[in-house]
Amino acid sequence: MRLGDLAPDVAASDAAREVTGFAIDHRKVAAGNVFGAFRGATFNGEDFIPAAVAAGAVAVVARPEARVDGAVHLADAEPRRRFARVAAPFFAPYPATTVAVTGTNGKTSTVELTRQLWRLAGERAASIGTLGVTTADDRVTTGLTTPDIVTFLANMGGLAREGLSQVAFEASSHGLAQYRTEGLPVRAAAFTNLSRDHLDYHETMEAYFAAKLRLFTEVVDEGGTAVVVDTGDEWSARVLAAVGERGLRATVIRLNPAAAGRAPAGATMVTLTARTPTALGQDLTLDWGCRAVTVKLPLIGAYQAANALTAAALVVATGGEVAATLANLARVQPVRGRLERAVIARSGAAVYVDYAHTPDALEAACAALRPHVAGRLRLVFGAGGDRDAGKRPLMGAAAVAHADDVIVTDDNPRSEDPAVIRAAILAAAPGAQEVGDRRAAIHAAIAASGPGDIVLIAGKGHEQGQIVGDRVLPFDDTVVAREEADRIAREAAA
Repeated sequence: MRLGDLAPDVAASDAAREVTGFAIDHRKVAAGNVFGAFRGATFNGEDFIPAAVAAGAVAVVARPEARVDGAVHLADAEPRRRFARVAAPFFAPYPATTVAVTGTNGKTSTVELTRQLWRLAGERAASIGTLGVTTADDRVTTGLTTPDIVTFLANMGGLAREGLSQVAFEASSHGLAQYRTEGLPVRAAAFTNLSRDHLDYHETMEAYFAAKLRLFTEVVDEGGTAVVVDTGDEWSARVLAAVGERGLRATVIRLNPAAAGRAPAGATMVTLTARTPTALGQDLTLDWGCRAVTVKLPLIGAYQAANALTAAALVVATGGEVAATLANLARVQPVRGRLERAVIARSGAAVYVDYAHTPDALEAACAALRPHVAGRLRLVFGAGGDRDAGKRPLMGAAAVAHADDVIVTDDNPRSEDPAVIRAAILAAAPGAQEVGDRRAAIHAAIAASGPGDIVLIAGKGHEQGQIVGDRVLPFDDTVVAREEADRIAREAAA
């Protein structure tokens, strides 16, 4: 493909240059590539422009003040955004329908449930996010929540070539702030919620929210649809206001009709009027656009109801039929590591694994399980190292407020001293027990459980490794819970 086809504003003398690919790592530049020279927290890509040109880069996307010799300088004050827009036509075509989901919690479940609903409707669909790339045949390729822009666009183009027509992807705050989800059409976008997270990167809640808001003010197509879970807080209210100002179509999901913001004119209203827990799920009574509907959802918890309804709204917004989509909610499967029931212990206690790693997420996971607890709710959790330290005492306070017994253990300590992380949590968690070794903590919680108890292991969810220093040690909460439950049963029978 010619450079002029990708960047129409280049000089006529450069337009015929042949582009063979794109790279943001100078070590991966090949002859004919366009190199993205971005300034990051650790490295400045502009320092590697000479190396990229020497490796054969035909063009470099960089700030106007960057020095580029021997290649076309595609200058822009926002080089990441320009790079995405230049790269997008190269990797096209893309799946006919793409939707994006942002928010602090619920992104992974929502995109995966959207994929499942499309599949149940007979479509070939995929989801991209924390779990990786999940394709039409339930095949999962692990990856980052929002991969770099080259990988993202290449994945999207590859899915289209494989015949997939629908894709739902997670739009993380990092990805949105760094323009890693640009370039391809996005027909609908959803906002789940906002609470404290990633302030090690964004520094303030306002900056964190601004990154999320970009999905609605800049990324979703003109004339597209916004699906907003209206919790009545300032964040959902501000998203609704931005959606109204831009004139997007809107679907507003209200879980609590008494706590609601101002919906944009003409919005489709989805109101949850009743929610009844069942043995393995819940029955939902809805008003969907003035139509009364009952849904049997095989997932537990209010937040999973919100995720499922958001997924259904995205499917409907992109052409799905309301009645069929809601009926298909009865057939969805639990999402890996999201209130996933790992095992029933010998005592009869159920053991669940969840990815909750913020104060709000811990509270929501406990609230989801509480209606199913006849005895005690036992919580095992920790906090990640090299991440927002300010949320640690908030997590400790949330844990003791919403669980009956709490064990504070290690999550992914990374380069930090695990004992320091635990101490920060325990300072706000009076009565909590400290067991640093995560396997030992899981064993202790299951061993102490009795009939009617529920054990919740929170923080790592689907992850299959524990990051300690610069090593990733094999560790899967679900697998470990099953192993320890089996060990306890065998010891009791001996």
